[in-house]
Amino acid sequence: MLNHLKNQTSPYLLQHADNPVNWYPWCNEAFERAEREDKPIFLSIGYSTCHWCHVMAHESFEDAQIAEILNQHFIPIKVDKEERPDIDSIYMSVCQAFTGSGGWPTTIFLTPQQKPFFAGTYFPKTARYGQIGLKELLEAIQEKWKNDRGELLESAEEVLAFLQQRSAVRVKNVSSVKDSKNAAETQLISTAFEIYKRTFDKAYGGFGEAPKFPTPHNLLFLMKYYEKSHEEEALKMVEKTLLQMYRGGMFDHIGGGFSRYSTDRLFLVPHFEKMLYDNALLILAYCKAYQITGKRIYCDVAERTAGYILREMTSPEGGFYSAQDADSEGVEGKYYLFEPLEIIAILGEKAGEEFNRYYDITEKGNFEGKSIPNLLQNAMPQNLNACLQTVYEYRKNRYALHLDDKILTSWNGLMIAAMCHLYRVTGNKVYLDAAVKAQQFILNQLCKEETLHVSYRNGRRSEKGFLDDYANEIFALLALYEATLDESYLEQARSFCLKAVVDFYDEEKGGFFLYGKENEQLILRPKETYDGAVFSGNSAMAYNLVQLSFLTDEEDLRELAKQQLAFLSAEAEQYPAGQAMFLVALLDDIDPPEKITVVVKEMQEIADLPRRVSLDAIVRVLKEPTEEYPLKNDKTTFYVCRGRACQPPVNELNHDWGSWK
Repeated sequence: MLNHLKNQTSPYLLQHADNPVNWYPWCNEAFERAEREDKPIFLSIGYSTCHWCHVMAHESFEDAQIAEILNQHFIPIKVDKEERPDIDSIYMSVCQAFTGSGGWPTTIFLTPQQKPFFAGTYFPKTARYGQIGLKELLEAIQEKWKNDRGELLESAEEVLAFLQQRSAVRVKNVSSVKDSKNAAETQLISTAFEIYKRTFDKAYGGFGEAPKFPTPHNLLFLMKYYEKSHEEEALKMVEKTLLQMYRGGMFDHIGGGFSRYSTDRLFLVPHFEKMLYDNALLILAYCKAYQITGKRIYCDVAERTAGYILREMTSPEGGFYSAQDADSEGVEGKYYLFEPLEIIAILGEKAGEEFNRYYDITEKGNFEGKSIPNLLQNAMPQNLNACLQTVYEYRKNRYALHLDDKILTSWNGLMIAAMCHLYRVTGNKVYLDAAVKAQQFILNQLCKEETLHVSYRNGRRSEKGFLDDYANEIFALLALYEATLDESYLEQARSFCLKAVVDFYDEEKGGFFLYGKENEQLILRPKETYDGAVFSGNSAMAYNLVQLSFLTDEEDLRELAKQQLAFLSAEAEQYPAGQAMFLVALLDDIDPPEKITVVVKEMQEIADLPRRVSLDAIVRVLKEPTEEYPLKNDKTTFYVCRGRACQPPVNELNHDWGSWK
């Protein structure tokens, strides 16, 4: 028997291609063999930059004893969660049902019919700290499968029935909720704001206890809420959080960009992996904060983050890579840590001591005897750019970081939008050029016959796309339109939106399924509505539909937007703070942003318009006058509506948005 992962393109699967375990990718061959040989499936789900996935791999999957048990008594299957979010979603819900929590690596035992009967996350090779070891677990399940299978099968049926019932109860018939408007929806927004206030850490920013995740969509909601309500507390929570995240060790002060999350309350010690999606959403949040407050620090952080992406996370063809690992030489965070004498040796005594003092690099250290550079003790700005560049070049050549170089449609969509927003607040065309090039990469390599695909690596596309791929690509195209006023982007967004409705929308109960009619059909068909590390596909589609309905004035899109908002309103009743991006869409629906209709004589006259208006403004361009929108004085004419009231047409747009630049 051979390991079947050698011809895969996923970096995660390839990390396991030399294991003594006879891994299969998720495929019919594996399930057919399991049925033929009457063996259970051992399913392991993870991703290439996951620290605990590495630990379990080294302890167990590289171990000959564990491999022998798996190969003899199970059919082992490896899944990259980033390439198969459908499989990950279903079996993560299984893990949560069994254990009350989830995470990666996810470890699931299945029947050959894909029904789960036991689940967990990381297991050590042998029992320790009160946790069963993988060896003992495999032996116990193998014995049970052989001698008392009925109990396992009963467990599988119970879990499946529970998940199906929970799904059926959760979704509601769209006709029963689509008219729930105004007071109920306004209450959702107020309740969410109160939850954020209650869970806000006034001392250190962020929400809840450690570990603290950035969840920038929560901050985007709070900024939108501030703009609509003028509630100062909303903006204060945002600013405290953005500044603390930047000053702490979660931000890479040497090379730019943000790590995955903070393990502590202070945002000092991160989990060191860097993900494309976190950095994209954080750029969006810092850009918005800059536009609202005019404080240069927010723009600087966004630009340093984008600089990192363009320098280290962008392919020559323009697509954005997925992630960088937390580990170097098997040690978490080793790449990012420093000692004082090391810095002095690089910079010299005077500059080195100043650098150490400024970035809190001490003999004692703040992480396992070494130091994570941070500004928590020193908020006074200093110009150490020359020193930073020297330390960055030294660090880059000191240890290696694993790069997950697959290019994901969904995450690229988020970064394209981020680059568009950054262009609009800075005027630096480098960011717009990067967004345009990445979008062209998606169309060239990740789209075939108007169908999106999940990922691309080494010249190969993976399977057909899921809801998040379409939702975030539409999000990107809307941002490209807003940055360029090129209607081809708007038309492409509309086209992908209509395809998403055909492939993923539930006509009976509302909302969008995670996987579509063209995808593999699994044991469950989930609808994800909760905003986790990134906002859900359903939340993104709510936002997209609202924006498209504003931009096109098409009644069909307006009706779809209403239905999607109604569906998510029902979903959000229990915990509205868990669906922040939906609330952003809802705020715009209740109180529409400024809408500017421009009748142009020459397009170059409005080339700078995307930079002169708010990031939230709705801009429609008419290349010919109409009866409703005639030219005034035979010149380019602006029709502005704000707060559900329209102003007289003008030939000059006298906005004061430029004051924040």
